[in-house]
Amino acid sequence: MTAGFGFPFGCVAAIAAVIVADLAGATGHPWYALVTLGAVVLAAAFETSFGAAAGIAVVAWALHTGFVLGRFGELAFGHASAVAAIVLTAALAAGTLTGLVARTPWPVRVPAPRRPVEVRALDLSRSRQSSPA
Repeated sequence: MTAGFGFPFGCVAAIAAVIVADLAGATGHPWYALVTLGAVVLAAAFETSFGAAAGIAVVAWALHTGFVLGRFGELAFGHASAVAAIVLTAALAAGTLTGLVARTPWPVRVPAPRRPVEVRALDLSRSRQSSPA
């Protein structure tokens, strides 16, 4: 995925995750939304640049605190929003580190070349002389 497309795609995915979690009952159980948003941030951090993934994490936190913990987009600051910030930051760090490890070119060990097998050439002239014709 190109870096320029990562942030908008992540924001749309975060909005969809909040809608699905809200339909599943996230207002009564905020962990529903936090788990789905954490998965979105983790996947975005793995696939896109760090800047785009950090922006997605901030948008995900705002969606969680504004529409799951709070109502009508009003941000709610408290213990639950601090836990959400920690969880989303951990997902951002885990996805970024996993993406870096996955994209790191590890040294490839090339085995030493094999010695060529010595093939004895058949002496056709001897076999022709010894065979009766």
